[in-house]
Amino acid sequence: MTKTRFPSRGLYAITDSALQSGRSLEQAVVRAIAGGAKVVQYRDKSKDAERRQTEAATLVAVCRRHGVPMIVNDDVELALNTDADGVHLGHEDADLSAARSRLGNHCIIGVSCYNQLGLAEAAQRNGADYVAFGSMFGSATKPDAARAEIATVESARGRIYLPIVAIGGITPENGATLLDAGVDLLAVIRGVFGHDDPAESARQYAALFAGRAQDEQT
Repeated sequence: MTKTRFPSRGLYAITDSALQSGRSLEQAVVRAIAGGAKVVQYRDKSKDAERRQTEAATLVAVCRRHGVPMIVNDDVELALNTDADGVHLGHEDADLSAARSRLGNHCIIGVSCYNQLGLAEAAQRNGADYVAFGSMFGSATKPDAARAEIATVESARGRIYLPIVAIGGITPENGATLLDAGVDLLAVIRGVFGHDDPAESARQYAALFAGRAQDEQT
């Protein structure tokens, strides 16, 4: 099946099953998309393979109906088995070239680069579709994560032609600083799915991009 293309900018909403508290993950994702999410990533660190398969397949179907790519966090085989649009890889995950060989050229592959411009340049050379820097700010999801500097993102903007994603503690209030530095997509977990209405929280992030689009047209 034809995959959905990765967007050039926008809100990148990342799920966390621990935040659902009985709420339907499917409906939460639907609401996030309604609020303006341009990408969805399925992130679940549990060992429940059956549930992860079911949830990921459900979200693939939801996202495809709405024309939004669905990326699987860390798990190449889960991405393959659910026909997801792609996979996001960290430093402890599959090798980029191995993931590309397994998933094919039509799949989206993103790579975490933390605060290392060299990792982003290597990912670009090796065929990644986007790179991600973070944690940009203090993160409740990963409180011990190493911080990335805005200066690193600014340097990357001059050397990386792929979409640049920022993650980690991003709010509607501090997100504008990252967009000013050259970030293309803001990746958010709690800021979207940690709220009662993911649509409303997503709209607050989407407004940052809408405002810039208007500025560019004037």
